[in-house]
Order: sequence, then structure tokens, then C-alpha cells
Amino acid sequence: MNIDHDQLRALAAVVREGSFERAAAVLHVTPSAVSQRIKALETRVGRVLVRRATPVVATDDGQPLVQLAQRTALLEHDALQRLGLADDEARPASLAVAVNHDSLETWFADAATRFAARSHATLDLHSEDQDHTAALLRSGHVLGAVTTLAEPVQGCRLHALGSMRYAATCSPAFHERHFANGVTARALASAPMLVYNRKDAMQSRFAARIARTQTLQPPMWWLPSTHLFVQATLAGLGWTMNPLPMIQSHLDAGRLVLLRQRAWEDVPLYWQHWHMPSPVMDALTDAVLAAAQPLIKPR
Repeated sequence: MNIDHDQLRALAAVVREGSFERAAAVLHVTPSAVSQRIKALETRVGRVLVRRATPVVATDDGQPLVQLAQRTALLEHDALQRLGLADDEARPASLAVAVNHDSLETWFADAATRFAARSHATLDLHSEDQDHTAALLRSGHVLGAVTTLAEPVQGCRLHALGSMRYAATCSPAFHERHFANGVTARALASAPMLVYNRKDAMQSRFAARIARTQTLQPPMWWLPSTHLFVQATLAGLGWTMNPLPMIQSHLDAGRLVLLRQRAWEDVPLYWQHWHMPSPVMDALTDAVLAAAQPLIKPR
């Protein structure tokens, strides 16, 4: 079965942009033309490929074709580059990459800078919790991801990056108020806790390990901002797990303290990307590996 290239591009654009209208603007055609191309592709393969909701998402049957479209676009760009035929119009859409929030706020900007020095391609960064970035890779939304998943996603290559250290910290005044008699189960059940979002289970895991119970239900502040996390911890709103690179200076200055000795958790990170012969992907992988050097390495 042959698949029409324009139909495949329309499918990928709709899923990437989330709507027929935005996909049409990217492809420089009308929304009607985008709709017709996707309907024709669905007819050809005999499957429903997208859920026409807000935003538009690929169905399980559509995900392999979205992956095919992204990989085809990248390989096409690489081929034109090698032939010396690439120009601004032949530049591929930004490479979709999923990166966990804390890596974006610490070391991944260096990876983007290194990549820009070697390639004219750009990055379309998707911010997600590190335990969930692999789902974007499986679904075909992204070509690469920084993830905690130690097993390679089918069709992907895996590179160990090192570990991000998260320290359980609070302000000295908060520690005196809530943990003067020790970091006990009772204290953890009553001390306010800062949580990024409903996917963020790190604080709960840490508290459950110390208290040896899963039934803790402390007061929670929901703060979906990495920098606000630090500010709120400094202000004494609660305790939380912060990336050590973001708070080391505050610990050194005594503005923050550890909940107790060795109150940290090392989270291994991995770079996964679709396995394909691509100079652009090779350049991105080299940039990611180089930028991740400051992460903690296993001894």
C-alpha cells in the first residue's frame, strides 16, 4: 500500500497543532483541504486516525502514521542537506522533543544551545513530568524524550544521562515549627507540602518512605511552576523536593535546610529517540549527552 505524502503531512500537522485550522496555516492550505486529505487517508487505510475533539489527537491506529510522518520529514530534510538542495523552505518542522520540567529549568537549555550550533533545525519542546514523557514518545507526538524509563520504547535508542538529585528542603523557620521534634510520621501528616501537579508523586513517595505508611494526607499547595516552588519554599509555605542545582546556593547560605540528613532522592534520567539514520538526530543526541554531563553519575 502506498501512502500519499501530503496526506501523511496533514495528519502529522493536525496532531501536532491540535486543530485543523492551525494545521492549515502551517501547511499554507485551507482547513477544508486538510480535512479532505485526512479523510482520504482514513479511507485508504480503513481506520479512523484522529479524534476530532479539542485538541485533535491521534487514535491508536493513527499514532504509527504520525510517527511515520515525523520520521519521513526528518529523513527527507537530511537527504536534501546531503545533496546540497536544502533551503529555508525545505527546513523541517521543529523537532518535537519531550523534556521534564526540571531539566528544562536547569541543564537542557545548554543542550538546545549546543544543538543550534550544529544544525539549522529548531526544537518544539513539550514540558511534562519525567515519569510521563515516554508516553509522548510512544504516541508519536515527539521524536525524542528525556525520561525516567530505563527500558527503551519499541523502535527507540536509549542513552543513560545520569541522575537529577532532588533535596527535601524547607525554610529554617518552617523546620523549627513543624520538625523540631524530628521528621516523624505525625509531623509529615501535618506539615504543608508543595506539589507541582497531580502527576508529581515525588514528595509523597519520599514522605511515605520515611513514615513507612502510604496513608499520609498532609495539607498541600499545588504550584505548577518550578521557580515558584523555590520561592514558596524560601517563603516557608511548605516543604518539597527541589532539584539540587536550583537550591544549592540557598542551602549554602542557610536560607533553606534539609528536612534531615541525606534527605534527597536521585532520579535517573535517560534520553530516548527514534532509531533512524539522521545527522540532525545525531547532532541533537550529541548535544543532549554533552549538556547532561553535570548530572550525577553512578559510582
